[in-house]
Amino acid sequence: MQLEFGRLIETKRKEAGITLRGMAALMNLSPTFWSDIEKGRRNPPDIDKLEKLAQVLRFSSADKDIMFDLAGKAENTISPDLPDYIMSKDYIRTALRKARQVGEREDWERFIRDLDKKLPAPDCR
Repeated sequence: MQLEFGRLIETKRKEAGITLRGMAALMNLSPTFWSDIEKGRRNPPDIDKLEKLAQVLRFSSADKDIMFDLAGKAENTISPDLPDYIMSKDYIRTALRKARQVGEREDWERFIRDLDKKLPAPDCR
């Protein structure tokens, strides 16, 4: 089964012990509207509400990335956390266009490994 935005949010909300009405109140939306989001009858909320949602549900960085990807997929568009970043740097747009022309999966995997080397080590307390 492929994970969908609404299903992820509903699952994480329940894991956090928050009722649908409680979540709707936290998000400043009506319970009906929030139910429609979880059931896939409405598009995911805007980026500001998604950021708040990630905070309320205490998403890890990985969970937040998944949420953004599923929100974009639900609307058949790019993940909502990326457009501002992409548009703010000309070299990113250039790299994406070049990769579209010649990039292979191996190229991207190597690039990701190189970036991973620059990330701080995870805190292992």
